[in-house]
Amino acid sequence: MQNSPLLNRFKQAAEKAGIQATAFMKESGSRVAAESRGGLAQSFSLPGEAEKCSKILESFLADPTHPESALNSIPKAVLQRARGLAVFQVLKAGFVFSGKAGSGLVIARLPTGEWSAPSCIGTAGVGWGLQIGADITDFVIVLNNDEAVRAFSMGGNVTVGGNISATAGPIGTGAGVQTSLAQPAPMFSYSKSKGLFAGLSLDGTILIERKDANRDFYGSPIPARDILEGRVPPPEVASRMYEVIEAAEGLDESAVPAEAYYPGEHPEHIPVSAAGGYNVGAGGNSTVFDADRQ
Repeated sequence: MQNSPLLNRFKQAAEKAGIQATAFMKESGSRVAAESRGGLAQSFSLPGEAEKCSKILESFLADPTHPESALNSIPKAVLQRARGLAVFQVLKAGFVFSGKAGSGLVIARLPTGEWSAPSCIGTAGVGWGLQIGADITDFVIVLNNDEAVRAFSMGGNVTVGGNISATAGPIGTGAGVQTSLAQPAPMFSYSKSKGLFAGLSLDGTILIERKDANRDFYGSPIPARDILEGRVPPPEVASRMYEVIEAAEGLDESAVPAEAYYPGEHPEHIPVSAAGGYNVGAGGNSTVFDADRQ
């Protein structure tokens, strides 16, 4: 009996998923072996998260030694006026049913202009549909006002797109970036998949304060509010992360062309116009931050 074209396509997709799963398991196995010296849990501890987030920020922010990198980075102007940053990585994998999990850090800018100590965050979820394979996506959420920072500080449930909104943030330099900052949403969302800006929606994502990781590092159950309000000194293990941010804030853009765009979900990008930004996702973003009330 001859197979139908649909069945053949499904078999081909399944074979591809198997190849992806094998590669993913090999990569995971290598990572476990590399981390076993210090314990696998180290990668999910605050020092491990700080190292990971430093690398993520390096890929999203401009490199001062290569000023032209500003054309494909979170704008200096966006970074300089940010009230906080949430940086995290999400692994999504599945075959028909899917799951996702991730972790990272959130920091806030203090009244002195310095950055707070980091607070650990995590995310997890399940879904269904024809979702085959595995993918790792890096995210940076720029918190544009104190309301957004409080969402990560005070606990409770905050729905982005509901009582607090987010838009895809601009990339690049010039007047288009300044236009997007005239009346910015409380949060700008940035994502990268396979090294490229992806413009992916955070629809349905739940970010949770990782109290256990904070307690293990700081030595007591310090609430995120106290961490992000500067009652805890910034730890040495996060120094590289602060250095990456400060270097990007000090970038000299004088010789860089004025070009800006919004990353799309497809390879093409959307130029920045005088109208400003657009909502992440077709129906608006519905990202959720969820933490126990302090």
